[in-house]
Amino acid sequence: MNWNIDSSHTTVAFAVKHMGLFTVRGQFKKVAGTILTNEQGVPNKIEASIEAASIETGDPQRDAHLRSPDFLDAEQYPEIRFVSDAIEAFAENKYKIYGSLTIRNISKPVVLEAEVSPAIKDPWGLTRAGATATGVLNRKDWGLTWNQVLEFGALLVGEEVKFNIEVEAIAAQIEAAA
Repeated sequence: MNWNIDSSHTTVAFAVKHMGLFTVRGQFKKVAGTILTNEQGVPNKIEASIEAASIETGDPQRDAHLRSPDFLDAEQYPEIRFVSDAIEAFAENKYKIYGSLTIRNISKPVVLEAEVSPAIKDPWGLTRAGATATGVLNRKDWGLTWNQVLEFGALLVGEEVKFNIEVEAIAAQIEAAA
């Protein structure tokens, strides 16, 4: 079964330490993609793209810096992309998703842990399903190395980025034969 990510009901959120003291949280506002599952709803393949310039942390100056060449370089690399390589179940409705994440034209392997909800029919007759996925990455692996060392040795921006993805997907409608 083919599914389309419902971007208006999907969130890609992240958290990173600032000065070793405070956690800065943000999200990407523009996400698109497809998911392929078998008839039982078990995911087989996931492809997603994120508009790099859609990053928001609640601080316009910080957001502009994150879009700049110091970080995402959103003008030169407008898309962040994820493509799954393998998906394996490890508990009921829980999966490890192995894939390739491309940021700034650098592709590296990542592993996500996901929990998938059962499909439902919405009030408009569409079939929907949801999932929550989490993971951790080191931003330096993708060339996101800008930083400053503070007086006592702490980093201005942490290297570890935790992320949480909430996805709602809609089953693709099969066109009736004319």
